[in-house]
Amino acid sequence: MDISADQPIFVISVAAELADMHPQTLRQYDRLGIVKPSRAPGKSRRYSQRDVNMLREVQRLSHEGVSLEGIKRILELENQVAALQSRITELTEELGRRPRGVDSRIFAAGAAGDVVSLARGQRPRPRSQAVMLWRPRAIGQ
Repeated sequence: MDISADQPIFVISVAAELADMHPQTLRQYDRLGIVKPSRAPGKSRRYSQRDVNMLREVQRLSHEGVSLEGIKRILELENQVAALQSRITELTEELGRRPRGVDSRIFAAGAAGDVVSLARGQRPRPRSQAVMLWRPRAIGQ
């Protein structure tokens, strides 16, 4: 049976031991929002393997002299980067599923803010008040 790294299975005493910390330290990190464990029905904290790994990272950064506020910000930024990387992968896969002809369309934005699809080689009217947007084709397409 495989257990997910996100499965909240460790009580605070076990998580503290795995992270080589005191349980009170884990409570403080929870209050500060640095590591947010799940809550069991009786409101007791439950930590996942991912939480324990994060606690170890917090400890490493702390030993390197990073303040708790700095650690919190670093973890927030790492989460943002992971979310953005996931979104890039998602969008790249979506682009890969689109028919080839869709990528070759050209759009123009007029002075009134309207967006118009143009045929290849067609110019927007009036030309002096329009902005043309295009994606250059890669060599060999």
